[in-house]
Amino acid sequence: MNNGRIDYFLSHPIQYFSPFFRELGGKADLTVHYYSDASIKGYRDAGFGKEIKWDVPLLAGYNSVFLQNRSTHKNLDNRLFDVINPGIWKVIRNSKSEVFIVHGWAYSTDICAIIIGRLLGKRIWIRSENPLNQELKKSSIKIFVKKLFLKHFLFKYFVDRGLYIGSQSKEFFKYFGVRDERLTFTPHAVDNGFFQERHLELKRNLPEIKSSLGIESRKKVILFSGKYIFKKRPMDLIRAFHMLNRPDAVLVMMGEGMLRGEMEGYISDNDVDNVFLTGFVNQSEISKYYAICDVYVMCSGMGETWGLALNEAMNFSKPVIVSDTCGSSSDLVDHGENGFVFKEGDVAELARYLGILLDDENLRGMAGEKSFRRVSKFSIHRTVDNLISELKQI
Repeated sequence: MNNGRIDYFLSHPIQYFSPFFRELGGKADLTVHYYSDASIKGYRDAGFGKEIKWDVPLLAGYNSVFLQNRSTHKNLDNRLFDVINPGIWKVIRNSKSEVFIVHGWAYSTDICAIIIGRLLGKRIWIRSENPLNQELKKSSIKIFVKKLFLKHFLFKYFVDRGLYIGSQSKEFFKYFGVRDERLTFTPHAVDNGFFQERHLELKRNLPEIKSSLGIESRKKVILFSGKYIFKKRPMDLIRAFHMLNRPDAVLVMMGEGMLRGEMEGYISDNDVDNVFLTGFVNQSEISKYYAICDVYVMCSGMGETWGLALNEAMNFSKPVIVSDTCGSSSDLVDHGENGFVFKEGDVAELARYLGILLDDENLRGMAGEKSFRRVSKFSIHRTVDNLISELKQI
């Protein structure tokens, strides 16, 4: 069923977005315009610190095109000229779409799509991940400049609708002048169905999976998933695990990155046992780690606008512990119900919540069930349905 035409503008193919595009493309005439093909060819990810090529299909099931990128920058790091796509002018001029959806405004091509598209009569919808709680921690000068640009220019004159991913994202739009009637909820989601199927498949073989990963079957597993970079604050979790001093538990740090040396040094210097640094784990293998964990932890700081790994873990019915800075903390975590929210950087508080969950198997089970129910409300189906509803009103 064709419910209208959409041109969607995004920096590069992202594993989390492909299922969303497949579903949206089944209900609307969708074309996704990518500024870079780095994630298809394989590229050196600055966070992981190694060459990365995803092992899941990123382009299957929907229409997409790549704009020629003339930038000399090798990495995409939200800098204005990380991508330079002169071909955007022709795309905008020839487009028959009623709506342009632009994912943010970090890149020069984003700005072109927003401003030129609006001047040529397109409806411009911006999807933003920015959480207000992090925005207000920035300097007053940065906030002032951003207000001038967003509230009094871009959002005021060029944007018809803001697509928010959660409560903090909604408050961000409102803070910068976008009224409620111009806002649409497009929840940040993973492919819930896929991960829930993997959960059902894998939970029958947890001892075997643990054994294959070198983990004793009787050990309780605390899981971290992410790059070993400052934003993710992996050292906080290692310190909390050290403070916890639980020989009945293991800490699995699923990821890779520039802080590996510091993490290994702390583990060695302090004789911290039962910590596994996995190295990079590709998409086809991550479900094994979610399946075997007893508690999932996300301890990120500034820059963690959401944290979709949390959605993934919750689809495996896991209790979660999340820092209050993470953009998803106010939407996905009901403190004391499906897990806990702790103050970013408070290692002692993190250790205390870990102890509470590790000590109480019934609490872990009930919290995991509540995680599953909660994340089910953050689905790709809901995002697509809400977008199609807005399209039908044009």
